[in-house]
Amino acid sequence: MKLKRSAGVLLHISSLYNKTGIGDFGPSAYAFVDYLAQCGMSYWQTLPLNYTDGGRGFSPYSCLSAFAGNPLFISPEMLVEEGLLSQDDLCDHCFEENIVEFDKVNAYKTSLLTKAFIEFEKKDSFEFSEFCKKHAYWLDDFALFLSIKNYQGGAWWLDWPAELKNRDSKGIAEIKIVLDHDIKKQQFIQYLFFKQLNTLKNYCNYKNIQLIGDMPFYVSHDSSDVWCNPEFYKLHKDGSPAKVAGVPPDMYSETGQLWGMPIFNWNVLKKSNYDWWVKRIKHTLLMCDIIRLDHFRAFAAYYEIGSEEHTAINGKWLKAPGNSFFTTVLKAFGDLPFIAEDLGEIDEPVIELIDKFKLPGMKLLQFSFTENTPTSIHSPHNYKQSNVVYTGTHDNNTLLGWYKEEISDKKKQVISAYYNKVINESNVNTEFIRAAFASVAALAIIPMQDLLHLGSEAKMNRPGSLHDNWMWRLHSEAPLNEELAMDIKNQLALFNRICC
Repeated sequence: MKLKRSAGVLLHISSLYNKTGIGDFGPSAYAFVDYLAQCGMSYWQTLPLNYTDGGRGFSPYSCLSAFAGNPLFISPEMLVEEGLLSQDDLCDHCFEENIVEFDKVNAYKTSLLTKAFIEFEKKDSFEFSEFCKKHAYWLDDFALFLSIKNYQGGAWWLDWPAELKNRDSKGIAEIKIVLDHDIKKQQFIQYLFFKQLNTLKNYCNYKNIQLIGDMPFYVSHDSSDVWCNPEFYKLHKDGSPAKVAGVPPDMYSETGQLWGMPIFNWNVLKKSNYDWWVKRIKHTLLMCDIIRLDHFRAFAAYYEIGSEEHTAINGKWLKAPGNSFFTTVLKAFGDLPFIAEDLGEIDEPVIELIDKFKLPGMKLLQFSFTENTPTSIHSPHNYKQSNVVYTGTHDNNTLLGWYKEEISDKKKQVISAYYNKVINESNVNTEFIRAAFASVAALAIIPMQDLLHLGSEAKMNRPGSLHDNWMWRLHSEAPLNEELAMDIKNQLALFNRICC
């Protein structure tokens, strides 16, 4: 995929401001698209939009399904417009302005969706029936999985009764009868999600804005994907993970990172011509125009750890069938609409895979200022046109927070030397963003927090922490004004990044 010279903003859907406690596909999303167009931006990048819950900290990278969408992004205001809710249903609820109170929001939206479903049941909907038929290949299993999970009090599928855990045909047939109403409700919720997202995506494209989505490499063990297709993963006979994912020790962690998701059984996936992956990619492209492939290096080689281990020290690297995989995907789609997340410790096979399939790779300005700044691949003077440059990502501190709290005086001196002027807290954002726009990288993506010059209070994620993540959102008084829009647009025009 060849990117045109352009720019975009990184902001997750949940971080939009509205009065219902979390950003969604409603009016605030359309207003944000209008603002991006006013700025001259061409892309809006989000985090994964898949179904997650409190059991996994509402992390968008730990989902119950690689296909199902997150109900929290369904707009209540749009359900009022459809006659599925009343305006009174949206009243008398108070949420924090600048964070997402996930448990509170989840309870609120669950009750609203239940009310909407009750109203929906009074009607016949050909559109809903067609949606269920079109998406039956994943929707039937997911709706059943989630209904059983709710029926079992949220229990992990490994702890379900044997006939359900093992998908015994008689047991499944019986539970489908018992849970018929809830199964239909889960299908209805997914129908709403994809209906609202499709309308928003069409509006983005109308405004010459493309959506960049995000696809996690691994899937959670407690997901409909693993429950329905255990042969695609390295599991014990009882269904528990035999091998799990992570990364080895490095300069940031003496024991590495033990993520715990099950490892793919690539031999089985290859025999099926990667059918599950092809379907997953095709489905994800219903949610976005371009997919950021998270943890891309695992397509070249993945780090495998025994499930009995308590750290990632004793894992080993195994070769992945990246060439075969992307050759198959290229035949299926005729193009590879991907951005490769190639950050961290990468080796020559990863670089060769990116080069062979002409995939745009990521560069981070925060990573460039080290003792190796002259030769760093993250320094702007070493970029290629095929690169996508970011000031930072959701896993980093904000630019201002990073500068104030995380780097040494020596590194600050290197930064000032690089820009040939005194860099400090008052101008670090301006200079870094300008450097990203001025670089030869085809696409420059700036987190919204950095455009607004926000500090570490606006961090989206704190890797290694299980608490207070994914919560930040725009305040109602965030200065998304005409002055900022004109400043951004003038810079984009100066550096030839307005492509539409």
